[in-house]
Amino acid sequence: MAWSIADVARMSGATSRTLRHYDEIGLLPPAWIGSNGHRYYEEAGLLRLQQILLMRELDLGLREIQAVLDSQADQVTVLREHRRWLLGERDRLDTLVRTVGRTIAELEEGRDNNDMAKINRPENLFEGFEHSTAEAEAEAKAQDEVRERWPKAWEESRRAIETMTAEDQERWQREVTAQMIRIAEFMVAGTPVADPAVQAEMDAHYRNIRRFWTPDAAAYRGLGQTYVDDPRMRANYDKIAEGLAVYQRDAMAVYADARLS
Repeated sequence: MAWSIADVARMSGATSRTLRHYDEIGLLPPAWIGSNGHRYYEEAGLLRLQQILLMRELDLGLREIQAVLDSQADQVTVLREHRRWLLGERDRLDTLVRTVGRTIAELEEGRDNNDMAKINRPENLFEGFEHSTAEAEAEAKAQDEVRERWPKAWEESRRAIETMTAEDQERWQREVTAQMIRIAEFMVAGTPVADPAVQAEMDAHYRNIRRFWTPDAAAYRGLGQTYVDDPRMRANYDKIAEGLAVYQRDAMAVYADARLS
């Protein structure tokens, strides 16, 4: 069975223009093009489009998505990892919805009783934000370790961060998350950490770190070990895919030995 580009646009919510663009860049070619010039897609194309749209939801760029799709990772395994991440995100958002709803109810109750706003349990205001708080604490702990072990590097990092705008920091965080997902795809596919494609990601990871400070081989290996040893940092990696912190550490160690020693 085949579907026209109009059918696929209607089902997926992607515009025909977007689908044509995906074809032009080789991301989603149609099964065939009819004599009328219209594109037609089969089931494999619909499944590929679902993966593309899922990864777009994860803020991956088109080049990153292309790399994942070309990695030949098992489709079901990859989708299971995406599903696990989405379920976790759904639970977090459900908690935030309850938090905000409870706050609205308490504020309205105070207004109806002509009282000042009264929050029964102030700590409940922040339920659902633990994930972000844990990330911030993990980052702070990592920076403390850098400051203690490599004070010059910490000072370089601090100066670099001060020059970044809020937009710069948000873009940088998206890049970091996208790379974590790409590395997770290699891990799920069973790619050895010494594989050139994985090491290319480590090179990008190292160059990204060099925007803030320049670790030598020992420091870079130590940073990778921190991802595993610190429970919050490890959870931050493993929420993308179980075992990612260890995989990242091992890949960083290979890179340090081969490129930084």
